[in-house]
Amino acid sequence: MKAQLLTDSFGRVHDYLRISLIDTCNLSCTYCAPVLKAIKTNNNKIMTADEIEKLASLFCDFGIKKIRLTGGEPLLRKDFSDIIYRLAKLNITLAITTNGVFIDSYLNDFLACKIRSVNVSLDTLQKEKFNQITKRNEFEKVMSNIHLLIQNNFHVKINAVVMKGVNENETLDLIMLSENLPIHIRFIEYMPFSGTSWNKEQVYDIKNIIEEMSNKFEIEKLIDDKNDTAKKYKVKNFKGTFSIITTMTDPFCETCNRLRLTADGKMKNCLFAEDETDLLTPLREGKNISELIFKNVMQKHWQQGGQEINEHTHNRNMMTIGG
Repeated sequence: MKAQLLTDSFGRVHDYLRISLIDTCNLSCTYCAPVLKAIKTNNNKIMTADEIEKLASLFCDFGIKKIRLTGGEPLLRKDFSDIIYRLAKLNITLAITTNGVFIDSYLNDFLACKIRSVNVSLDTLQKEKFNQITKRNEFEKVMSNIHLLIQNNFHVKINAVVMKGVNENETLDLIMLSENLPIHIRFIEYMPFSGTSWNKEQVYDIKNIIEEMSNKFEIEKLIDDKNDTAKKYKVKNFKGTFSIITTMTDPFCETCNRLRLTADGKMKNCLFAEDETDLLTPLREGKNISELIFKNVMQKHWQQGGQEINEHTHNRNMMTIGG
């Protein structure tokens, strides 16, 4: 019998699940972590490896084809290797988003578990500015690990959050990384989350990057896949590519196929959704949670969690949602 797919009231089929493994990070980026020190969830409220495996397997029964592991910083989990070896047995594409600091410690695990796509968060190529943004002195380690991934033929994407007055003048430098490296630069608009000092004046309309690059190079528009959040481009004769993710200025919700599971087992049908569905508690009680999953999907709004995105948006901070 054909499995029931996770389809919302607008007919969007969801086959991509992002699972946050942990709600803490070794960096403290201003756009992700709250201004105040993040409150770590008690360990007994975080999904165990067994629970992650059970939930992932259930979602796969409903048509999930891709799982991306996020955090916080997912590589901080002491049982990270155990988790990915379990998930690698599922019939999915497994990917990860990381800040890049610990990649060298887990490279062999990535390879063994057929993780070929790694997104690395990097907002600047200036060491001092990196220290200012992240509050940590890890720039050289991150760059070294990016090159390590490339040397081992990983599909490497660089996630750069662009903020006015911070790094909008570095977009060209970041794109130049793709001249001689098969690397994919993704520019992301600055988004509001609880506890940060976000305001709309800091949002840089990253469509401006296309105009800036067109004045300097011959730009080719690449074909975007149906569910892509990023609009992809290439500088002619460059080895890599770049793309823009216009979350704030030009939302792409009409083709959304993503669901999220937080580290404490809450299901979110949208990054901006205020409402969440607790899956972990009923799972631990031995209850059937399939109905809860489908109900959550059906409650998905058409765009941006049904909220007007501004300084007063109601949501968690990004670190506890999962990047």
